[in-house]
Amino acid sequence: MRTNKRAKKGLTAVLATVVAAPALLSNAVGQETDPGADQRAYYVYVAAESEDRVDLIRFEAGVASVIDTIHVGRNPTEIDGPHGLAVDPSGERWYVTLAHGNPYGAVVAYSTETNRPLGSTELGFFPASLHVTPAGLLFAANFNLHGEHVASSVSVVDVGSMTEIAQVATCTMPHGSRLTSDGSRHYSACMMDDRVVELDAYRLEVRRQFSVTPGEERPFLATGPANGAAEHHATPDGPPCSPTWAHPSPDGRRVYVACNKRAEVLELDVDTWQISRRFKTAEGPYNLDVSPDGARLVVTYKSSQSTGVWDLVTGEELARVENTRRLPHGIAISSDARYAFISVEGVGAEPGAVDVIDLERGKKVTSVDVGKQAGGIAFWRIEAS
Repeated sequence: MRTNKRAKKGLTAVLATVVAAPALLSNAVGQETDPGADQRAYYVYVAAESEDRVDLIRFEAGVASVIDTIHVGRNPTEIDGPHGLAVDPSGERWYVTLAHGNPYGAVVAYSTETNRPLGSTELGFFPASLHVTPAGLLFAANFNLHGEHVASSVSVVDVGSMTEIAQVATCTMPHGSRLTSDGSRHYSACMMDDRVVELDAYRLEVRRQFSVTPGEERPFLATGPANGAAEHHATPDGPPCSPTWAHPSPDGRRVYVACNKRAEVLELDVDTWQISRRFKTAEGPYNLDVSPDGARLVVTYKSSQSTGVWDLVTGEELARVENTRRLPHGIAISSDARYAFISVEGVGAEPGAVDVIDLERGKKVTSVDVGKQAGGIAFWRIEAS
């Protein structure tokens, strides 16, 4: 672990270049209205990486609409690439990583009340997914798409002062930054090292690693960072796992890992630090989310234009829902475990989309157009109508 000594960028620069746009009209995409729909309003933020914007979506009575668009780019001549999104546990702030920095990326904090920026700090190379602890620490995986495949890190930010306090060296291309509900442990996946890394979120250090290379699936004994030389490779057991996401269960006893090139999701038992179950999926499992009640696992299949809904008790896939467009990306499940909100990138000149899936019925309820290359997505709140 090393302490960051780079100077923070001032809030004045952020305020001068990041403004909130007026609310937009509904842009729902031709899905049928559900006559038995919940009358409560659900709110979700979604980032559009190719348009430097974040959309705020309201879903109510079976209809989804964009009610605000926030322009988050800071460079007037280049795309900053908003990638990851998170809402803090209090619901008072949301955070977005700007991946395409020169050379470093950044994270910017916004007020959920006004959707105006509150502060920012520089991170590492290409910061991607992020999560925030109840104690006010933000963990962002520095995915690092620049140059050679070398070990990267997870940035840790004190959100009170918006200061990066550490970069914990982990592995090559860390992604899927997720914390246990008590904020004590952090998990990420190493795409190019075929590993899962567990951090002690209090000590800010690597605690354990697990190799997910087929035929070599076992605890990885080294506690230091990967050196970038152990890139994933095909084995006699087939293609590498190439993990793209790691997500702990609500009780912290399991971790679910998306093996993007193996068409499967692994379940790791945290106590034994061994694989306890395997879920054979459609091609290209990419992102994961577990419902707050621990009953459902939702998986986007990026290569298959669909999303899977799994029963975590039986281990069965209950539904495979076709997405509105190609390249389903992120998942945000509502706090009542009723709906999954899926960001869909689209291709070429297509807009992105957010599909709303009813987890009780395994059915897509509606969809709404958002900015191009929709990726990071975060659930905010439920509001009584």
